[in-house]
Amino acid sequence: MDNGMKVVLLQKLPGGQLRKIDERQWTQGMMNALHHVNYLTVGAEEYETIEGRLNVEQGVVELLLVPVRKATQSISL
Repeated sequence: MDNGMKVVLLQKLPGGQLRKIDERQWTQGMMNALHHVNYLTVGAEEYETIEGRLNVEQGVVELLLVPVRKATQSISL
């Protein structure tokens, strides 16, 4: 049985610092979905995935995220 992999989500702040926003075990299906998605939602917030890396020393996948800015005006067509 595959237990998946631990994933750490890191938000890149405007000053360049990193803030851990989530850490949990992901299923293999969730890991496979990363090939098809560019955006994640965590705690009702949407983030764009910038890059990911496998931290071999800690045995985790680290994903770098930036928050999606919400439009303040609606778009007229």
